[in-house]
Amino acid sequence: MKRTDSNFTSHGVKCAAWLYMPEGAKEPPIVIMAHGIAAQRDFGLEPFAEKFVANGLAVLLFDYRNFGDSDGEPRNLVSPSRHVQDWQAAISYARGLNGINTKKIALWGSSFSGGHVLVTAAKTAGISAVVSQVPFVDGISTTMLFDLKYQLTGMFHGVRDLLRIVTFRRPHYIPVVAEPGVFALMNTPEAMPGFLAIVPKVTTWKNEAPARILLTLPMYRPISYAAKINCPVLMIYAEKDSLISPKAVEKTAAKIKDVRKVLLPTGHFEVYTGETFEKVVKMEADFLCEKLLGKQGGA
Repeated sequence: MKRTDSNFTSHGVKCAAWLYMPEGAKEPPIVIMAHGIAAQRDFGLEPFAEKFVANGLAVLLFDYRNFGDSDGEPRNLVSPSRHVQDWQAAISYARGLNGINTKKIALWGSSFSGGHVLVTAAKTAGISAVVSQVPFVDGISTTMLFDLKYQLTGMFHGVRDLLRIVTFRRPHYIPVVAEPGVFALMNTPEAMPGFLAIVPKVTTWKNEAPARILLTLPMYRPISYAAKINCPVLMIYAEKDSLISPKAVEKTAAKIKDVRKVLLPTGHFEVYTGETFEKVVKMEADFLCEKLLGKQGGA
């Protein structure tokens, strides 16, 4: 396996990426990957990428604009529309790479990006397969998992950030994760320990994001794109997920023409570590090998 630093441009801004190539493979298919809400490519995604490469697939793993090693301000800006634009830019970049089978491209997303890959696949012709892991599928259903106090507090923070935009001031930031009782994008009991478990010990990442996302999050509904997806989709979701409604995932899956569902008896974050990771990554590698390489089972 060979991993090289790479980058591409999305709407005039550099997105940093890693390009993984399997040794000895001639024009391998490619899996494009990016992380979930307010996260970076080095937050537990490398083991997934390495597993896929071990099965003869190339991988392009990137950071969104304003995150990680990518350029852009303000930092840690969560924006579904911008993220989907970055996915589309990554696909265009991958299609121009030498030594890649550009007719065999898969999208892999987790959590927030699990929704992005559904939207991107619906909008983009020629995608061969999608892996959507513990996916954010419906902003309305996710918002309703939180009580009215949380929703009103979120609206206050979002408006405060908008006022800073129009007055040309630094964004109003809120924590990405916090303990229950402390306001954050994610503050359910599993959120802080689960999220921080995948953050590297040495990192420049800050636990903060501009609050404006709280005003648009309820309106982001990947479920509304599901019926337009024309490639096979593997959806892995969690029975005890405190951030994503399993019923919302099932409703989304019911709209997809060719879907394979796997329900895990876990919470949202177990997919990244331990035995659950090993089980999940094997299923995903098998699915990608089947759809991209035409063979059953992976390494």
